[in-house]
This record gives sequence, structure tokens and C-alpha cells, in this order.
Amino acid sequence: MPIPSEGDLTLRHVAVDGPIGVGKTSLCDMLTRRFHGTKILEDVDNPFLGDFYKKKKGSAFQTQLFFLLSRYQQQREIAQIDLFTTLVVADYHFPKDKIFAYLNLDDSELLIYDRLYSLLSESVAKPDLVIFLQGSLETCMKRIKKASRTFEKGITPEYIAQLIEAYNYYFYHRSWSSTRTRSTSSTGPPTSTT
Repeated sequence: MPIPSEGDLTLRHVAVDGPIGVGKTSLCDMLTRRFHGTKILEDVDNPFLGDFYKKKKGSAFQTQLFFLLSRYQQQREIAQIDLFTTLVVADYHFPKDKIFAYLNLDDSELLIYDRLYSLLSESVAKPDLVIFLQGSLETCMKRIKKASRTFEKGITPEYIAQLIEAYNYYFYHRSWSSTRTRSTSSTGPPTSTT
């Protein structure tokens, strides 16, 4: 099957998602270069993130609400882009927020979070295609260390393993015709499933 050119691509909004360190930003860079698209990167400038990785009490809820509102704002900005003429490639899709919330928040925090998420998610447009990237724990940890972002220094292998499991559960229990899965582990050839 030939690689599509810019004019052949009928998709207008593509989201790339997967656990931390799996290669989302790298794939977004390649896709936007190839198809002359607009790249939307998740805003990771969260003032509560450092405390979260240090396991400071209450920081998970603060971190999650900040990310939820930040992602919502970005999604509203995506809606303003002319999707008829411009391909938008984002390094996340909005339900990512819920994956992290269910991993990090307690039941009472989730009660509040779920209500806010439900209100906001109703007005968020769904991408034409979601590409789910998978990677082994070793691959993700190696890439996190290589990226050497200050706020990611506190990430443990146990947390990434839980995140990988949460993403796998989420994507394999959804019935979307517009999702593609791609392995990015360096231990073998990439695999793809629909």
C-alpha cells in the first residue's frame, strides 16, 4: 500500500496517545512534517506536577484538575482551527485525562472529577483517528530518562507499569473504528492492529 501524500489524506484531526515515554511527540513531529499539519502538544507546564511526583498530600487532585482544564482549553483552541483545510495532529486525546484520573485519584476526588469531566467532555470534538502507541516498560523508562525533563525525574517504573496497564485496558475495552494501535518498543519490529 503506497504512503498517502498530503492531498490524499482525508483526515483532519489525528490524536496520538499512549503512556509517558512511548514516543507520541516524535510521531506527531513526523506526521505534521509529512502532511504539513498543525502540531498540538499537550501543555505539561503544570505547577502541581512536581509535588505530585513527590507524593505530596492533595497534589494528585490539584494536578489532575489543572491538566483537565488545560486540556479542555487546548481542545477548544483546536475547534477554532479550520479543520477543512488544515490537518491537526495532537499528542493526546481528551479521554487521556480520565485514564490518569482513575489511576491517581481516590473515590471522593473522582466523584468531583467525574462531574466536571462530564460537563466539559460534551463539547470536545472527537478526532477522526486516534493512534494508540504501546511500548514496553523498559522502552518507556529509557525514553523518559533520555528526555531528562526535570518534572519527570520522580517517575517510578511502578507508576509507568500501572499507566501502561491503564492505557491497555482503556483502548482494548473501547469499540472505536477509528483507532489504530502501534508498538514502539525497541525490542522488536513495530506491530500494528486495528
